[in-house]
This record gives sequence, structure tokens and C-alpha cells, in this order.
Amino acid sequence: MIKNFRISRFWILVLSFKINFFLIANTLSYSQNINIEAINKVDSYVDIIKNKNIGIVTNHSSKFYNSESEVHLLDSLLSLNISVIKIFSPEHGFRGDLDAGEKIDNSIDSKTGIPIISLYGSKKKPNSGDLKNLDLILFDLQDVGARFYTYLSTLHYVMESCAENNIEIIVLDRPNPNANYVDGPVLEDDSKSFVGLHPVPILYGLTIGEYAKMINGEGFDFS
Repeated sequence: MIKNFRISRFWILVLSFKINFFLIANTLSYSQNINIEAINKVDSYVDIIKNKNIGIVTNHSSKFYNSESEVHLLDSLLSLNISVIKIFSPEHGFRGDLDAGEKIDNSIDSKTGIPIISLYGSKKKPNSGDLKNLDLILFDLQDVGARFYTYLSTLHYVMESCAENNIEIIVLDRPNPNANYVDGPVLEDDSKSFVGLHPVPILYGLTIGEYAKMINGEGFDFS
């Protein structure tokens, strides 16, 4: 267990893309268009990751959009000659084509030949061997804004492992589809599991980047 840990090299980068969503709060309904102008291109943070061996925690949702096409994060990194040596996959797998709750084995990505380490199989947390030869972890998972979505727990354990092994981590932030809407009971400590590790409401009103900052700032106990 690590108590009150802090990651010394920790970045939150806001992904730039447009998303339309509907926020319903009480009897008020409205649509909001988000256009975060800042980081739509990997080259905007390439100086942080160049000349480093990196691992990526990602799945099929990790895409960037331009006027012509959509590009996956991995393809963008490889096109810039970034050394991606490991992929870490969450629930549903790297390609997002596996059923909820289905255990996933380690594998090799058929397209790139890069090893895929499952974080939803025999283990939920990367160990020191998994992080060997890595300088940095790049985390990019689109969350849905609900406490029981397991990507938050994956974030939790990846951050813990990075802290234990002195690995830098970058979390690419994406909007919460529920915006800042908060609702539902707060999780009690004796009910913690992989579908809920932190004392937050069911709808917690944070982006995944803000959630990562909360984990790091609050110093949650890890077990």
C-alpha cells in the first residue's frame, strides 16, 4: 500500500476536439458544444516524449480528428518516430471489441508488432517488469463520467505503479460527457472494488485529467 504518494513528473494535457452532448440537470435540458482549441496534434507535446521509450494506455477511442480523417494515437506517434515499445490495454481490449468483464490475455498487436500488456486479465496493475525499459507512460482513455466505469481504476493502478517505479506519466484529458453534473451517493470504503475505488458520487463531474489530479493530490490509499 502506498499512502499519500505524489508523482513528481505528471502532466495533464487537454485534447482538442469537438463533441456535442446533452446535459440534463433537474428539469433543465440544453445542448453544449465544446471546442477545446489547444492540443489536437501529437506534435504539440512531442518535445516531452521524443527520445524516450514510452508505453501507452489506450484503446479504440484514442483518436484525433482533422478536416480529412481520424487518426489513432498510436499511428500518430509512430508516424513521428516516437519509440512506442509497449501497449497497455484496459477492459474491452486495445481494439475495444471484447465483452464487458471478459478477461484478456497479453498479446501482440497484429498491425504494429508491439506487445500488448493486459490490465484486465491476471492482473489489473502493471508490475515493475511491465514497466522495464520505459521512460514514460502516455494515458489516453475516454471515460463516461460514471464511477463504476473501470477505466478510472485502471488510471488509479497505472499512476500507483508509475509512482513506485519512478516513471513519468502524461494523462491526455478529454471532456466528461456529463460535464460537471454530480449525482448519486458517495462510495463507502467497505464497498471498494475495481468498479469503484474512490469515495466519489456515481456521477462525479470531472474529466479524466481532473480525476487524475484528484488521485495525485488527495493521496488516496492504494491497496
